[in-house]
Amino acid sequence: MKKLIVIVGPTAVGKTATGISLAKTFHGEVISGDSMQVYKGMDIGTAKVTKEEMDGVPHHLIDIRDPRESFSVADFQAQAKESIGEIHNRGKIPLIVGGTGLYINSVIYDYDFSSSEGDSDFREELEMYAKNYGNEALHEKLKMIDPISYGELHPNNVRRVIRALEVYHVTGKTIGDRPDQPETSPYDATVIGLTMEREKLYERIDLRVDRMIAEGLIEEAKHFYDQGIRNCQSVQAIGYKEIYAYFDGELTKEEAIELLKRNSRRYAKRQLTWFRNKMDITWFSMTTDQEKKLKEIHQFVEGKLF
Repeated sequence: MKKLIVIVGPTAVGKTATGISLAKTFHGEVISGDSMQVYKGMDIGTAKVTKEEMDGVPHHLIDIRDPRESFSVADFQAQAKESIGEIHNRGKIPLIVGGTGLYINSVIYDYDFSSSEGDSDFREELEMYAKNYGNEALHEKLKMIDPISYGELHPNNVRRVIRALEVYHVTGKTIGDRPDQPETSPYDATVIGLTMEREKLYERIDLRVDRMIAEGLIEEAKHFYDQGIRNCQSVQAIGYKEIYAYFDGELTKEEAIELLKRNSRRYAKRQLTWFRNKMDITWFSMTTDQEKKLKEIHQFVEGKLF
């Protein structure tokens, strides 16, 4: 089977730098496992890797969508699989690096998004419900029956929300628990998780937000706001929705920044819960002596590749 290295973990834990370090050592190329870095121009708010940080390592699935377009887990899966094949054909090792768990798992286990039976009447009923009561109300229907999808899917991604509700309606199981999802991977996948003591991680998240503001996050968000880009999957992401609330007069600038920090911390907590429940991961704590931990990760990967 084709080798695949995967690096996951919460926001701000150090995935990007770790992935680049491994790619340089083991002749790899990086596939972004982040659902928001696909959007052009959304650089600061998504902590998108810069050309300087790439240090010559090719990166894929970055800047491939207009912010007005949607990008589903099925879209990600198809493009990531294509990139994996192309990277292997070049004699390189693919590394998926990111924090969007459902997207990454769909590739590792080759989820089948088309095989479940459908119920067109039920689907139309949900579409009408969303039109009458709004996307948020439809999204809330997921909360009790499928909290994982509820946390992963944005309310404005109506198609995917409806699909998750339809799968449960038809099969009695959530998308993640469906029996048609393979339990084995088509890849020889090594999944590495980076974690960190909570207090230090939250401190890093707060500092990252401060750095984003200093680097121009508000101006970046204003660019999309002035273009009338609203109610799109892209600008509902953490980092943009809070700033939009400031532009709309719902929050002061200071309140928006504090809310962004709080939402980022809560997202990191949800990420860790998801990874621990849904993926087979070898964890490395980056709380102290990160240089030593990086050497351990390199040794671990070397043992898996050779």
